[in-house]
Amino acid sequence: MKVKLELVPISIREANEYVRNFHRHNKPTQGAKFAIGCSDGQELVGVAIVGRPVSPSLDDGFTAEITRVCTRDESPKHVCSKLYAASWRAWKAMGGRKIITYTLQSESGSSVKAAGFKVVAETKPGTWHKYREREWQPVYGQLKFRWEIESGESLFLRNSGRTRSI
Repeated sequence: MKVKLELVPISIREANEYVRNFHRHNKPTQGAKFAIGCSDGQELVGVAIVGRPVSPSLDDGFTAEITRVCTRDESPKHVCSKLYAASWRAWKAMGGRKIITYTLQSESGSSVKAAGFKVVAETKPGTWHKYREREWQPVYGQLKFRWEIESGESLFLRNSGRTRSI
């Protein structure tokens, strides 16, 4: 049975509570610009939290960072991709020109790639916590890829099989 996923408004506080309960390796964020929820019609099956870039060198006022995407293990497929794509559309509607996110190198990144993002950099372990005052998390010591999408790139929506210019 195919589940119809729909985006729902959610507060940053509610999204952080969802992260607290279900994220595999991250804690709630310490600040954000906005959050988006995804529902299967019965319950919340995923959230995305978007804020300023952690790295000051990327914080130009037109770039945002998707700092958390979280789903339950039993969530339907494509929830993460839907949240990544929705975060980009929302940020672009607010006048943003670029959105970035990070994945652990041990993760496939298929959801980010499906939403149209491209790998643009690799991070070194231990560099994340030095930019802003943050509580240390073990995930900071792992290698990551930085993904991004900018205005003018195409967003490929796998479910629809169409490419749209954004």
